Amino acid sequence: MKLYYAPGACSLAAHIVLCELDLPHELVKVDLKTHITEHGGDFYKVNPKGYVPALELDDGQVLTEDAVLLQYLADLKPGSGLLPPAGSMERWRTLEWLNFISSELHKGLGTLFNPAVTPEWRAVVIARVETRLAYLDRLLAEQGYLSGNDFSVADAYLFTIVSWTGVMQIDLTPWPALVAYQARVAARPAVQEAMRSEGLLK
Repeated sequence: MKLYYAPGACSLAAHIVLCELDLPHELVKVDLKTHITEHGGDFYKVNPKGYVPALELDDGQVLTEDAVLLQYLADLKPGSGLLPPAGSMERWRTLEWLNFISSELHKGLGTLFNPAVTPEWRAVVIARVETRLAYLDRLLAEQGYLSGNDFSVADAYLFTIVSWTGVMQIDLTPWPALVAYQARVAARPAVQEAMRSEGLLK
């Protein structure tokens, strides 16, 4: 498999899961401004949507969208515990988290990367995101991970998106349980491996 990624982008979630599952993969870095891969290829030919992640399978098919990639990868090793069995309520709860992160955090914080965002619109987005962060903080004060005591694909996704708050200078100190959660996930060996591979750690 080939994972097309940009350092620290939402593709980091899939990269973390690849490392957690110890699945063989090749990384291909993408410049999201030029849409050229590190090998000089046109990324639009890989993913016409123009954004990462994109996962090229061994048969040449390409999957996109974080929530889908995370489920696909976890199902390659169903005994890993990263995604509960199909049909179980626990799986539906994990999918509920994936959708919450995608719609309520990823899309919100993602808009702030746009240089055209006005200070007024930034304030509106941050105020909305902060209500979601407060909700997560209350939950994580009671349990180690989103679904309880076990790390899942949803945690890989949440960790990645919440890490953007550092780049955006959003102070997380009002939510100490979320800060502790970020540190806990960051300490996982697979997370360290993925971040180091992307040049995010020395």
